[in-house]
Amino acid sequence: MRSLSPATLQNLRPNLRPFAITALLGSQALVAQAADLTVKVEVPKLNVAEYHKPYIAIWIEKPDQTFAGNLAVWYDLKKRNNEGTKWLKDLRQWWRRSGRELDMPVDGLSGATRTTGEHSLSFTSDKGALAKLPAGDYNLLVEAAREGGGREVVKVPFQWQGKEVNFKAQGNHELGAISINIKS
Repeated sequence: MRSLSPATLQNLRPNLRPFAITALLGSQALVAQAADLTVKVEVPKLNVAEYHKPYIAIWIEKPDQTFAGNLAVWYDLKKRNNEGTKWLKDLRQWWRRSGRELDMPVDGLSGATRTTGEHSLSFTSDKGALAKLPAGDYNLLVEAAREGGGREVVKVPFQWQGKEVNFKAQGNHELGAISINIKS
């Protein structure tokens, strides 16, 4: 975007200056509008003989299913020689969209698996995947895979437009409630 310098504004005819300033400020507001995204992911308690915490990937894609950005990947970080990465392939959709291209762990993206319960993640529009995300329609995907268990993907459609909104979806087995809250 081209900006107007003070010298340029001085050279404009006096009756055009207010319009130029309004246009400049209005266009910058659209570009610089900040928003926070909070994602809540519920890992349900399962009644099984041997329970393993699930590997979980959270990412954003466009309506045409093209990848837009990673938000989080939870896996077993404590295995020797980074062996926990071996099982990331079980997060099949995420792996095909983005995972195979990453060298894990990734600072600010990867983290340890989580126990049962509701987990909240917060992201700001000036960092990571959200920093380059233009306004529009998207899908938040949460995929879970568990050793000795199942695999599940939950898709939550949302609009990224810098206004306050809430979106929700419900998993069936490996995932519980998934919610998105966007605050501008």
